[in-house]
Amino acid sequence: MNSLPAVLTAVVLLAVHVDSLEGQYRERHQHGRHDPEHVSVVTTQPVYAALAREVGGEHVVVTSIAAPAEDPHFVRPKPSFAVDIRHANLFVTTGLDLELWVPVLLDKAGNASVMEGGRGYVTAHTGVRLLEIPASIDRSAGDVHVFGNPHLHTDPLRTIQIARNIATGLRTVAPELASDFDANLAAFSDRVHRRLFGDALVNLLGGDLLSDLALANRLIPFLEGQTYEGEPLVGRLGGWMEVAEAFRGKDMICYHKNWVYFEERFGVRCAEYVEPKPGISPTPSHVAKLVDLMNNRGIGVLLAASYFDRRKVESVASRGNAEAVIVPLNPGVAGVDDYFGLVDLWVHSLAAAFERTTVVVAAGRAP
Repeated sequence: MNSLPAVLTAVVLLAVHVDSLEGQYRERHQHGRHDPEHVSVVTTQPVYAALAREVGGEHVVVTSIAAPAEDPHFVRPKPSFAVDIRHANLFVTTGLDLELWVPVLLDKAGNASVMEGGRGYVTAHTGVRLLEIPASIDRSAGDVHVFGNPHLHTDPLRTIQIARNIATGLRTVAPELASDFDANLAAFSDRVHRRLFGDALVNLLGGDLLSDLALANRLIPFLEGQTYEGEPLVGRLGGWMEVAEAFRGKDMICYHKNWVYFEERFGVRCAEYVEPKPGISPTPSHVAKLVDLMNNRGIGVLLAASYFDRRKVESVASRGNAEAVIVPLNPGVAGVDDYFGLVDLWVHSLAAAFERTTVVVAAGRAP
């Protein structure tokens, strides 16, 4: 994992190349920038780029700064990033303290309309209920995010709010296309609802009601307590929530605190972390305690984002007799093209791992 000083050192080098790249950019994009039918969008992460394409449709050209397999905490700024931002109509960032490299890029780009407070500046977290907001800031606890956990998009329902924020930004910079953006947002929201809850429940109760119940953490109790045609409504639950029955209420080990919003949405728990503190590499003694925990409690699944060292993840899982589930946090890798494919991969990979663990335990062997 790169260090913050290394990232800041890379920032200093931006000035050397930006001006020369500017000329190359103008040659490549001299017509596209002023085309009113194409809004230039730059995002910090590929997942925001995927959402911008969902909402913007044919009207947007989207670039992500972070690569799909890159840790968004530690992106090394490049001169081309500043050039892209300089010509952007819209810039989308988490807006918390995840991408600490953003302010220097915005400053170097010199595009006032996409700087904080500008009409083309969008923060993904706006309107999202944040988790893990620290009561006090103590850096001895590791790389604590002072405003709350920033890995918002691991919850599909919070991701709808991110898409709303992007739609608001697009309407602001291209108001003549607002009706198209609104239609695309509505289609995206409906698709998320149907993929999350299943068509049957959405057709019966509506996606908005189901979403409200889920965001209030009352969906499953509500469905268990209501009947339709003589059967509990929970029996009509489909989509990702139905697949997640394989791990709802169960414990797993997580590498980093990427998954807190996923945990809340799908009812699975990270019982412990490979990192003893966020951003801190595990010590041998911590790993030994973790292995004991996994073996003593029969925790058979370890979940990690794919940008962490695969060998370390698999080594800890192996020592704990667990299965390592290593998945990307962004679309663009492992055959995942969009947000829906990303959540599909998370949910189905975890469900399969938990089901295999259950079979092993039922057979009377250590997982």
